[in-house]
Amino acid sequence: MKISKLNSEGYYDPTPHKALTNIMKKEKTKKEYLPLVYIASPFSGDMERNTTKAQGYCRFAVKEGYIPLAPHLHYPQFLDDEDPDERKLGLRFALILLGKCEELWVFDRVSKGVAQEIAKAKRRNMPIRYFNSKCEEDLE
Repeated sequence: MKISKLNSEGYYDPTPHKALTNIMKKEKTKKEYLPLVYIASPFSGDMERNTTKAQGYCRFAVKEGYIPLAPHLHYPQFLDDEDPDERKLGLRFALILLGKCEELWVFDRVSKGVAQEIAKAKRRNMPIRYFNSKCEEDLE
């Protein structure tokens, strides 16, 4: 839709043109913008089951209009979660990435690693949302 710089009487009137153009740009940006959200859920223990659950949480975030970031799905591809030094390094990387996100979404139960992510998000005054394993938000 093109907005005319002329008013209804045919006179040049740039002010309404500028205002309406800015509104249209904002609306277009809203539709294209997808916020980055950090997905936190337990990983250690039953890693195969927890990986499958984390993948589902990421799918949920996409369906909700977000870009999910789940470092616990990425770093175990090349870091050994069973090695304490490599696990510590992976968590360090994850906490750095947390700072790039707009929100922290916590799923299922709070494990030791997830507790560290929550603490970091709180120190940054980042919005934190809690969900159960069925992706239902806990509003308490």
